[in-house]
Amino acid sequence: MSQIHEPGKGRGGEAGTASLSRRRFLSAAGIGAGVAAAAPLSAVAARAAAPDPNIVPVPDWTKTLGVGVNNNPYGVPSKFEKDVVRREVEWLTASRESSVSFTPLYALDGVITPNGLCFVRHHGGEAEIDPDKYRFMIHGLVDKPLVFTLDDIKRMPGRVNRAYFLECAANSGMEWRGAQLNGCQFTHGMIHNVFYTGVPLRAFLDAAGVKTSAKWVLAEGADASVMTRSIPLHKALDDCLVAFAMNGEALRPEQGYPVRLVVPGWEGNMWVKWLRRLEVGDQPWAQREETAKYTDLLADGRSRRYTFIMDAKSVVTSPSPQAPLKHKGPNVLSGIAWSGRGTIKRVDVSLDGGRNWTTARIEGPAMPMAMTRFYLDFDWDGRELLVQSRAMDETGYVQPSKAELRKVRGENSIYHNNGIQTWLVHGNGETENVEVG
Repeated sequence: MSQIHEPGKGRGGEAGTASLSRRRFLSAAGIGAGVAAAAPLSAVAARAAAPDPNIVPVPDWTKTLGVGVNNNPYGVPSKFEKDVVRREVEWLTASRESSVSFTPLYALDGVITPNGLCFVRHHGGEAEIDPDKYRFMIHGLVDKPLVFTLDDIKRMPGRVNRAYFLECAANSGMEWRGAQLNGCQFTHGMIHNVFYTGVPLRAFLDAAGVKTSAKWVLAEGADASVMTRSIPLHKALDDCLVAFAMNGEALRPEQGYPVRLVVPGWEGNMWVKWLRRLEVGDQPWAQREETAKYTDLLADGRSRRYTFIMDAKSVVTSPSPQAPLKHKGPNVLSGIAWSGRGTIKRVDVSLDGGRNWTTARIEGPAMPMAMTRFYLDFDWDGRELLVQSRAMDETGYVQPSKAELRKVRGENSIYHNNGIQTWLVHGNGETENVEVG
């Protein structure tokens, strides 16, 4: 039985309001009957024609010289990948300065998100900071308040490289009352996974000398919203980073250049960008982003506060609405899973709406609090499928169904929706967001 942790200390692009059938897909009869174990490689190879110069002539691009090596001093994707971009849901927020652009999960593979495709969430627009004028201050309940320049931060001992997922607490938030948006870019795209380079936050706190009465820290950003979040001291001393690079290069401006806070496994709102100061105190500050926002409204009107951890979650990225099945016969199902409580240990996949489950193959690194890639090879004869995935992490926590989640949380929330996602694959391969009732 899936566990649900209680609190512990339309209209843009391809997105749109779902039809009634997408909100509740009531019958799974016959789904998956046309699915079999994957055919051997020889069956795939047999479909390929023997080489024939008359059928496969020498292409034009082989007959002429290409452009020089420095045509693009900063490399860009192929022009044929021009549609693989972040996309917005225009009606989601009141202004673009406080909006979201979503990672195109359906088009990606592996576990590392390219820097230019990492989802973006702002509260007051993107801050433009001169690195030579940047300063990071630590004060409050410390023995010695300190101010660091960017060069100071880069000279600190103990530099590390760590891969972590960053997920907005509102990821999948529009799906609480039923299927709404048609595409995993929009239902699950407020997430990315990169290698961060930085220095453990503990090093800065140790340098300042934290007083014994301290229990919390307040992280503040330098953007126009002056983004602030209270973070328990034990987390700050555990695995938080002061990061200045991602995937080997300086942070992008939209990701907090020149310095951001990394809070592994916890909701993205706490990963303060353009980090300006850290105040040490003896209690949380009850800021707007942890009272009026980023609390979980329950069915009875009460709210859960300080639900920091992002529980185990997964989504099938292909097939999905933006990545339909194009061929009968051998196919590869692909998806991602993650957990803020540790490492993903297993992912099960269902092709019949949860009646039967098959353990998927985890491929590539499975790291704590990082994305994990899974695959399932299968044979498809063109019948309808109801595709789901269910993640389990190293603590034994099992990703719940949406019904299990709503039984505890109701339908009034926005945040921390980690319910199982369902895609309906039609006989022609087209795929849509549905729920199995």
